Amino acid sequence: MRVLNLALVLATFLGEVVHAVPVKRSISQELYDDLSFYVEYAFSAYSTTCASPSGNTLVTEFSNNSTDTQGFIARDDTRQEIIVSLRGSTTLQDYLTDVDILLVPFKASGTSPPAGTLAHLGFLTAWNSVASTVLSIVQEQLDAHPGYALVTSGHSLGGSLASLAGITLQQNFPSNSVRMYTYGQVRTGNDVYAYWVNDKFGTNAYRSVHTTDIVPHLIPRAIGYRHHGIEYWENPDPASPENTTQCAADGEDPDCSDSVVFGDADAHLVYYGIKNSTPFCS
Repeated sequence: MRVLNLALVLATFLGEVVHAVPVKRSISQELYDDLSFYVEYAFSAYSTTCASPSGNTLVTEFSNNSTDTQGFIARDDTRQEIIVSLRGSTTLQDYLTDVDILLVPFKASGTSPPAGTLAHLGFLTAWNSVASTVLSIVQEQLDAHPGYALVTSGHSLGGSLASLAGITLQQNFPSNSVRMYTYGQVRTGNDVYAYWVNDKFGTNAYRSVHTTDIVPHLIPRAIGYRHHGIEYWENPDPASPENTTQCAADGEDPDCSDSVVFGDADAHLVYYGIKNSTPFCS
């Protein structure tokens, strides 16, 4: 299963879903199309190999054996973008990464975080195991394609890695536009980390949560974690612009997925009407 084992256990234990109905803040068709487009990259990262991500140029696939962190870098010459996509949980090592929840000082190549910035140890270790490769390849691509925007994308564990990758890219390439698209992202750092991402990205951080997906809430705020914004809550189904709420910019909107009392794991496996086992590689 491409989902945290802990999510399955909790979903079985907790049972049915109860949630409040939020004030509706629907999104435009254009934004909805973007959110559903970049989830294709996130889901394609689950494939063993992806020859042509979303019909675009595969620059390179990357991996680290010790952390089992994998992903790819693609280039979209029509949109003039370089995309870094990171894979979500599929292996035992991934699940060990997921549960390594100690908050530690954020350290990544070329970054200058505010004092007190803390991140999930497992996620940070996984990202740093491939960061130098990613930064080097992105630099080569920007040398050949100056002015291209940078995009990160990922689902579940991959969403948290895409968050860390996004802020790292923003710090290393401040002259380039950087956007991040995450789907079912687990809380990744403390409040200082969340506010840092909010400050640096503003509306360019897109964090999607599907209905009652439990995974974004498995690591609770009570132990020092916080989501960054902006959350886009797909609720209720079916997926549509009208059924997608643009939540408060601070990342923890009580009228959005934070209103869910008991979540479930099945909602984690589908985003924008697409199953996470669906590759877009040709």
